Amino acid sequence: QVQLVESGGGLVQAGGSLSASCAVSGRPFSSYTMGWFRQAPGKEREFVAALHRSGYTDYSDSVKGRFTISRDNAKNTVYLQMNSLKPDDTAVYYCALDLNPTLLVRTIASAYDYWGQGTQVTVSS
Repeated sequence: QVQLVESGGGLVQAGGSLSASCAVSGRPFSSYTMGWFRQAPGKEREFVAALHRSGYTDYSDSVKGRFTISRDNAKNTVYLQMNSLKPDDTAVYYCALDLNPTLLVRTIASAYDYWGQGTQVTVSS
């Protein structure tokens, strides 16, 4: 069965860094677009970053220049490097897999087919 498991969240002060990981099992990994979303309390789940199956990347305006998405095909893992963290970045971060071979990454959560359980990122002021 397809399973995505996040890890690497935590608590950090503003300006610090964290690296989240998402291990994928159950199906080919490198052939699919992977995305990161986040959801803060009382907020809608929002797009953060995505890595297209072709290698193309996309980021939300709020994290562009601070976050980096990457993958290690040998380890079946996608990463989200988060630098210069701000309190507004506090949320549960989810990785997701998109089965559809789209030309561009999709930024709507409902478009993704498989999800991890999330990892908490908390940024203090």
